[in-house]
Amino acid sequence: MSATLSNRDLDTASQSRLVWLRFRRHKMAMFGLCVVALLYFIAAFAEPIAPFNPDKSNARLVFHPPQTVHFFDDWAFSPYVLPYKLVRDPVTLQPAYVTDGSRKVALRFFATGTPYKLWGIFESDIHVFGPENLGDNMFLLGADRQGRDVLSRIIHGARASLSIGLVGVSISLLLGITIGGISGFFAGRVDWGVQRVIEFIISLPTIPIWLSLAAVLPKDWPPMATYFTITLIISLVGWTELARVVRGRFLALRGDSFVTAAWLDGCSQPRIIFRHMLPSLTSHIIAAVTLAIPNMILAETALSFLGLGLKPPAISWGALLREAQNIQSIAAAPWLLLPGAAVAITVLALNFLGDGLRDAADPYAH
Repeated sequence: MSATLSNRDLDTASQSRLVWLRFRRHKMAMFGLCVVALLYFIAAFAEPIAPFNPDKSNARLVFHPPQTVHFFDDWAFSPYVLPYKLVRDPVTLQPAYVTDGSRKVALRFFATGTPYKLWGIFESDIHVFGPENLGDNMFLLGADRQGRDVLSRIIHGARASLSIGLVGVSISLLLGITIGGISGFFAGRVDWGVQRVIEFIISLPTIPIWLSLAAVLPKDWPPMATYFTITLIISLVGWTELARVVRGRFLALRGDSFVTAAWLDGCSQPRIIFRHMLPSLTSHIIAAVTLAIPNMILAETALSFLGLGLKPPAISWGALLREAQNIQSIAAAPWLLLPGAAVAITVLALNFLGDGLRDAADPYAH
């Protein structure tokens, strides 16, 4: 850090500047930040990034295997994939895909494909990459049991899974700061009562609570209503840890000189909480929130995998993993487990990011 700023600059640097300098030295956290930013960018622009409509099925291409992209053709940069054709084993009569070397499927960037509406507003048919000819097929990560492109479904599933993490943490953040702040600021009997409620919620088995709450949802609800309800269910169970963090910090800050000065200056209680105490917790709250998002994503994945979360036609990583419940499907198409890899990468990146923010929360630590 001293190589970046002089001692004089460090003495006058703001807290946010010191936090950034310390965070920047954490290589895994910077890597996690880049991965998380990329994932949320993909989720925000899923329609043009995905090569196909995620709901487009083709009964003749069931469990189509992944295709390898060849980037050079006769030493010239010309991406293409080799198509497959479906044949039957002459002995077992089992269907199988074999490479068709008689032709090539040319690929291009910013290809014309299936029309879509970005965010339901902007109409377009340009995809970041795809087959050069509109009628050709391309399955970089294979196809599912209905002949739908797995890559396009994973990209679209990122929007639901990642947004549930953000929306759920936002609700948990509101509850955690409000309840934890009241508990730590007023202390005494108020703190005792709030902590007993938090301990009761924490003592409840999480998965059975999720299952029981999700099971009462009407089966005929539209996907959007189910989405918001699942988010609310996850948030109502996940706010307790953040409330404890805020409560502990408030108890530690109550006796600090700047809080006492605010009292003597005649500041009201809301002003002391929101103008003086909460800003000093910003870095700690950001770290706690970042570490809470993976739990939200895993919760949605678990509920959807068990059939109690988002259901078709809604697409999420958990809903896609329901295909992996069938052993025969996995034996025939192991690429159906790839949504689980997306979950693992996201959770690891968010944990790296959260660890870096937590370490950087105290910029004066060595």
